[in-house]
Amino acid sequence: MINRPDTNAQRKKRHKRVRGKISGTPERPRLNVFRSEKHIYAQVIDDVAGKTLCCASSVEKTFEGTGGNKDAAKKVGEMIAERAKAKGLETVVFDRGGYLYHGRVKELAEAAREGGLKF
Repeated sequence: MINRPDTNAQRKKRHKRVRGKISGTPERPRLNVFRSEKHIYAQVIDDVAGKTLCCASSVEKTFEGTGGNKDAAKKVGEMIAERAKAKGLETVVFDRGGYLYHGRVKELAEAAREGGLKF
């Protein structure tokens, strides 16, 4: 019998290690990314206060299209940048959530940069 590694457990371990080093402050909150097979989610979080400042995802009713591809990630990146700018946030710390900076995570990050967020 072949034992497959638990990739989500490995991701959580990487994320926990990274979270020990980065943290969101009121001046520079954390842009967190979570991706599932069908959807992608982004949150801007102030870790000092323990509050989510704004969020965007491919699950929202206003979202058009499927959520599990690069186009959806790009749209979510644009949405989160627009909402963060509306709250007066310019710079953030990017938290890739233990995922590789590749594919959907990279598309979301680049779209957020194009939308005006600096990280």
